[in-house]
Amino acid sequence: MAAIGISSFPSSSSTSCSVISSNGKSLLICPKASVSEESSNSPQATATTATATAPPPATAEVKTQKEASAASAKPKEAIAASEKPKAPAKAPAKPLRQLMEEDVIPSLKSILEAQDDISELELSFKDNRLEGSFLKKSNPYSFWAFFPNGALTGPKGFSISSYGSNASTVEPFLIDEKRITDKHIVFWVRKRLAAQGIIPVWTE
Repeated sequence: MAAIGISSFPSSSSTSCSVISSNGKSLLICPKASVSEESSNSPQATATTATATAPPPATAEVKTQKEASAASAKPKEAIAASEKPKAPAKAPAKPLRQLMEEDVIPSLKSILEAQDDISELELSFKDNRLEGSFLKKSNPYSFWAFFPNGALTGPKGFSISSYGSNASTVEPFLIDEKRITDKHIVFWVRKRLAAQGIIPVWTE
């Protein structure tokens, strides 16, 4: 029988190899590397690991675009807010005399002149008092609306005279209105005259 000699030495891949000699011939035998070692040492495995650990570039790009869009939207919102038209300022309240002469008296005049049986109509405002006089079927009538403080916020009263008699007792006037306008004054004067049967009662 031929002699067989076996010797072993480490290979460059850190795997032990053996040399078998028989009949003057030598045979090198090295065990196959494990799958885990090959996969961990291969270039493909290294590339795969690097790809897995790197942040996705698409996510970073989307985030950058969102930040840019938000940054560009803020100046537009600021411009839109600055260009928004402001509400017009309220006109200052008219002094009582101006209110009576420009708004109240013309409205009352048109209402009373529309009555066929009213004539010789006179309307005026003096001494903080709105005064009206006229004839209805030749019978004289007069009325007064008092504003003793010269303002709509102070005390107010109303009195009327029919058929040339003395003026009636002064009664409270415009006591239920909080923010009095010229329309309130016209409405309540008209209502007092209608209550006396001087002008027709209306429905609105």
